Amino acid sequence: MVAQEPTKPSTAVEPSARVPNQERPQRKTRAMSGTGGRTAALFLTPFFAIFAVAMVAPVIYAVVLSFFAQQKSGLGFGEAKTAFVGLENYLQVLQSESFVGGIGRLALYCLLYIPCMVGGALAFALLLDATVARARKLFQLLVFLPHAVPGVIAALIWAYLYTPGVSPIVSALETGGISLNFLDNQLILPSIVNIAVWEWTGYNVIVLFTALQAVPREILEAARVDGAGEIRAAISIKLPLILPALSVIMLFTVIGTLQLFTEPSIISKATASVTSTWVPNMWAYDAAFNRHNLNQAAAASIIIALMAAVLSWAVTRFSSRMNKA
Repeated sequence: MVAQEPTKPSTAVEPSARVPNQERPQRKTRAMSGTGGRTAALFLTPFFAIFAVAMVAPVIYAVVLSFFAQQKSGLGFGEAKTAFVGLENYLQVLQSESFVGGIGRLALYCLLYIPCMVGGALAFALLLDATVARARKLFQLLVFLPHAVPGVIAALIWAYLYTPGVSPIVSALETGGISLNFLDNQLILPSIVNIAVWEWTGYNVIVLFTALQAVPREILEAARVDGAGEIRAAISIKLPLILPALSVIMLFTVIGTLQLFTEPSIISKATASVTSTWVPNMWAYDAAFNRHNLNQAAAASIIIALMAAVLSWAVTRFSSRMNKA
């Protein structure tokens, strides 16, 4: 008889016994990711619900409304019926001289407002970054304080300061032999630009100043060692490093400029130089609530939104190229 070797105990682990142990970390990771996703969805649901009701639904309704019009049968004495008119409302809005004139005034407003506000905010931010620590907080408060005033209140204050006979500024100028009417046709646009600059410069100063605080101090100290003064350091070092923040300010300023409404609406109560259709937003408001033509108001609103989208795209493209340069 041949002796049989005793069988050695096998150290290999059966696949069926090995797979569950290897899958446990993966299952745990999947379970955690699934729980995190459900938690995130739970917290984000209220935001998306409010966003859909307050933003998406009105935009869709405005788009649908802009393709219809109220038409009366016969000689105009019949009952008004809603009819699909396609792009007719858009054509009527673009053919309106008051609407096109409002776009022209808005373009001039942009040419005056954006350089003054952005340039002033940049200059103030650079000055704040170069001042001593004790004076810095006081200057921040003084510069930001006008932004704390609501837009309606700011417009009312400046309407008082512009009105002849009651304005201390106009009276002081007349005492010095200077006669200016800030509410006439020649000066009304710069007057409204002044209100917006006074109101929004401080906000943008804080944004730019915050970006300046993130500039590495080592680079500035090395520049000073090399003999660079404050102006040279501001132009050659600080300005290139805060271009992303400056780009964001430009984008928000362009979008906000197209929404000009509050200041001219308040000023229109004090002068006849500002009509009810002075800028596109006022034209849309007048169409909706004075002329009761909601369809044309919706079409005008969509046109303004498209203008904002195109200008935002142009500013973003220009800013990205500047940041890469």
